[in-house]
Amino acid sequence: MSQPFTFVLGGAASGKSAYAEQLVTSAPPPWTYIATAQAYDTEMASKIDIHRARRGPGWVTVEAPLTLPSALATQSSGVVLVDCVTLWLSNLLLAETDPEPETRALLDAIKAAPVPVVVVSNEVGQGVVPAHALGRRFREAQGRLNIALAAQADCAVQIVAGLPNVLKGAP
Repeated sequence: MSQPFTFVLGGAASGKSAYAEQLVTSAPPPWTYIATAQAYDTEMASKIDIHRARRGPGWVTVEAPLTLPSALATQSSGVVLVDCVTLWLSNLLLAETDPEPETRALLDAIKAAPVPVVVVSNEVGQGVVPAHALGRRFREAQGRLNIALAAQADCAVQIVAGLPNVLKGAP
């Protein structure tokens, strides 16, 4: 039997990560944070540092910028937070990896997880049409991934201006 799966979706800087972290820490530890970000520049390194500091002690961090499904499959206790599938997907596309089989593997890993899972993602469908082909490919792939995650989730929450809007189920 699979464990509860919560999908947290929102725009950039909407408060979705902080909300997801609060959701996870409402359960007893251990808490595992599967990080997908890569620090390609000082701005991103700073953002990663801010996220780490906000989480504080008590979290186990697993770095999985490309190997999210297998990292998730190794989790066996506590609650797992994946932050975020948007960066994971962009990492795949930049590595010229086909996202379709990776997306199926991620959905299977979530379904098989013996622990509760919270996944954070960006809503990209309300912005402008990207000017470049890679940007349009990313937006389409992210939209399909979000639709699949929301369909599989027991609970889906949209964060707008730091406020949760429950779309499906109960957090």
